[in-house]
Amino acid sequence: MTLEIVQTGNPVLRKVARQMSVAEIRSDNTRLLIEQMRDTMRDAPGVGLAAPQIGESIQLAVIEDRVDYLKDVSSEELAARQRAPVDFHVIINPKLHVVGEATVDFFEGCLSVAGFGAVVGRAANVRVECLNERAEPITITAQGWYARILQHEIDHLNGTLYIDRMETRTFTTVENVDRFWNSKADVD
Repeated sequence: MTLEIVQTGNPVLRKVARQMSVAEIRSDNTRLLIEQMRDTMRDAPGVGLAAPQIGESIQLAVIEDRVDYLKDVSSEELAARQRAPVDFHVIINPKLHVVGEATVDFFEGCLSVAGFGAVVGRAANVRVECLNERAEPITITAQGWYARILQHEIDHLNGTLYIDRMETRTFTTVENVDRFWNSKADVD
């Protein structure tokens, strides 16, 4: 079963989500919610979905960058974005740590700002300390596109959207990102 993805303007997207207890994380309700969020993310399709995006103000997000999402992306573009497949996983109550000072600017979109994209500067390398779906502590070290996904989803848990961080003059429709920006040959 897929869930409705709320759009910008819904107050739940602007609240800092509450932390989850160990008992709550291990509950059948949370297990079911994670399955529904996974299905919703895949159906959209997207590479991440935070609980506030489906109206739940809790510190939980699902992430997956599937192999089939990359099949039509050139090897040059994959290298430039440092993008590779990421297996499905859950982050709960995450703490984000920027590693180093390097930043990277790329277009981002969001399932809660449907149909638009803009350039957003993000840290190139991050470390995330969180709990998994079994309430076990894990540490994730990520770079490139995976680091961007983590930062984007953790922003959602803190009431921040990419439009708060975007370079405003780059805000455009997804169609125009594909038309004018994904092929730099047509752009001076």
